Amino acid sequence: MTGLPKTVDVGSAEIRRAIAAPVGQIVSLVRDVLDRCPPELAGDILQRGITLTGGGALLRGIDARLRHELGVPVTVAETPLRAVVRGAGRCVDDFAALQPVLVDGHRF
Repeated sequence: MTGLPKTVDVGSAEIRRAIAAPVGQIVSLVRDVLDRCPPELAGDILQRGITLTGGGALLRGIDARLRHELGVPVTVAETPLRAVVRGAGRCVDDFAALQPVLVDGHRF
């Protein structure tokens, strides 16, 4: 090792292997959340589906994997990163109305 920077080629197969475990955890966590949903909310999700936002939504194929493994419609927001900011803004603007559905410190 020289300590000098160098270029290393990393293929998509290597990246898929590297992120396989975290993606599997995402799928498991989403499944757990769906299992905990009240029946009326679960029915709404089964009908309307899930919209992915944030950086994780940019992982190629994550929507198809969730759709396949969970059996619910899954789409990616048109602008996933901006959607997070817009959603956070809505929570701030209408905190009193949304407080009952916001996470209350529990970690999944």
